[in-house]
Amino acid sequence: MDKDYLPFHPNPSKPAFKLPAGAVDAHCHVFGPADVFPYAPERKYTPCDAPKEKLFELRDYLGFDRNVIVQATCHGKDNRALVDALKAAGDKARGIASVGPDITEAELAEMDQAGVRGVRFNFVKRLVDNTPKDVFLGIAEKIKEFGWHIVVYFEAPDLEDLTPFLKQLPTTIVVDHMGRPDVTKGVDHPDFQRFVNLLQDNENIWTKVTCPERLTVAGPPYDDVVPYGKALVERFPDRVIWGTDWPHPNMKSHVPDDGKLVDFIPRIAPTEALQKALLIDNPMRLYWG
Repeated sequence: MDKDYLPFHPNPSKPAFKLPAGAVDAHCHVFGPADVFPYAPERKYTPCDAPKEKLFELRDYLGFDRNVIVQATCHGKDNRALVDALKAAGDKARGIASVGPDITEAELAEMDQAGVRGVRFNFVKRLVDNTPKDVFLGIAEKIKEFGWHIVVYFEAPDLEDLTPFLKQLPTTIVVDHMGRPDVTKGVDHPDFQRFVNLLQDNENIWTKVTCPERLTVAGPPYDDVVPYGKALVERFPDRVIWGTDWPHPNMKSHVPDDGKLVDFIPRIAPTEALQKALLIDNPMRLYWG
């Protein structure tokens, strides 16, 4: 583990918000254990181990029914830890893999059988090396045959340059963490409105209204992030999903309390109908449909 790496919260609080039956944590990870599933040589960080058993324990403690486990960059394109977790969870989990251009149809079919339903394209420069867009387009063509979708991770300043590429992708797209807006600028700022317009103009694009702990400047309870999540949930109720981001890789400011993150949900989805769409209907349609 890197010296400055912050491990996940050892004793999260019990949420005050009672999750509806069938709720899905639609963005979380598994790391290692390293002695079984080694971290990728090309990784930009080395996390603490966060194995499937800990994830499933948290799922039950918080009151979720299912998980969507996303391959993180510390494991590179070695999806063994992800697939192992999916097989252990059975129908209670689905996955998002990271693959290269040499991935075969047989390998994709094997992952599909295990519960993988999409791939992640990461454009965050501090986490990954640059990949030519043609490589991503080639992968997109391969995975669309399986009905998979594409998760994209980028930071707000990169959206304008990425938009033409996103419009070329032939599948449903899910944007991580609201496109990582600068929450000091306000929801009416052209930067965030550019993201809103992207969703407005492209009905195949969804977003995760996740990670207030990453976006905040004010800190817990993340008041400064509420207007962003609420704006997206209310405007695009059928294209938003939510997740904890456990075990919160590369947090520098603080270790988030997962129970408090669950309590953030009714602040951005204030009605039962919006909560049901966000936590059950949308992720079930996308990952279990």
